[in-house]
Amino acid sequence: MPNRPTQATLPDLLARLAQGERLATSRITTELERASPLMPAIVQALQPRLGRALVVGFTGPPGGGKSTLVNAYVTALRQQGKTVGIIAVDPSSPISGGAILGDRIRMTTTLADDGVFMRSLASGGHLGGLSPAAVRIIDAFDGAGKDVIVLETVGTGQNEIDVAEIADVRVVLSAPGLGDGIQAMKSGLLEIADVLVVNKSDRPGAEQTAQELASALTLRTTEPIPKVIKTSALDGTGVTELTAEIERIGKLTHARLPQSERRRRRARFLIARAAADIVAATIRDGSTKDGSSQDLQVLLDQVLNGTLAPDAAARTYLLNHMTKQPPD
Repeated sequence: MPNRPTQATLPDLLARLAQGERLATSRITTELERASPLMPAIVQALQPRLGRALVVGFTGPPGGGKSTLVNAYVTALRQQGKTVGIIAVDPSSPISGGAILGDRIRMTTTLADDGVFMRSLASGGHLGGLSPAAVRIIDAFDGAGKDVIVLETVGTGQNEIDVAEIADVRVVLSAPGLGDGIQAMKSGLLEIADVLVVNKSDRPGAEQTAQELASALTLRTTEPIPKVIKTSALDGTGVTELTAEIERIGKLTHARLPQSERRRRRARFLIARAAADIVAATIRDGSTKDGSSQDLQVLLDQVLNGTLAPDAAARTYLLNHMTKQPPD
């Protein structure tokens, strides 16, 4: 690939990134997304500049209008003079691994602004809503001096809670007419929300949806109880209130947690995801480094005949097998 960064050109590229140059930001994010050989050097060089940006995650069931609301939120931030990086995670093709990149289509107004930089990512099949590349690109945007970094997750319901480990502020969306969407949110997304949004509030049923969310919050086991805000991304209703609430919570989060602890949470996510991927790949492959798959076959039979639950089989496999393997 022409003009790919090298060890020799990396210092100049990083200096341009620190000035917020779009081309440098694009090239650095590409290297981090691909986990190229330059990635360790890039991350190490960025260290003094990291931890300053506010990271805001938008998540919720499909159909809530996340992309349109993110566009409205970013517009409000730009009116305040703040620079923004957007990481939009789209569903991956199970065949090619590529993403549809629909978020880019819905954010064309925002993307024409030089104060905004967006990177669309494929989810990579991760049910938690984020791929490890998203965390690496946060570092690139932070290093480029962005004031706010917005994560928009793919939208898969209650499983999509990775954003809780990554974002400083978690915004969970719903909308009128989603039906079982509220029920799907109860056991997962409601627990992680810092702000709850009923988007498309100009539609019939918005008030009922807001009441259902408020009622569902009685099941929440953690404090504080989040606000429920009604918005309409198309006409701007509630966007000012949402922007102010996100800023308020962000200031509290940054005051409560030092940047080192916030970044450690993201590192913990990366390690946990890498470990899960390694274990899953090993089990699917059915083989081990020492060539023995007998223990795995026994566990498979036990799960199939009902004498062992899958979670117990996973623990047994980890304890008896993975610990025996030396690191790469």
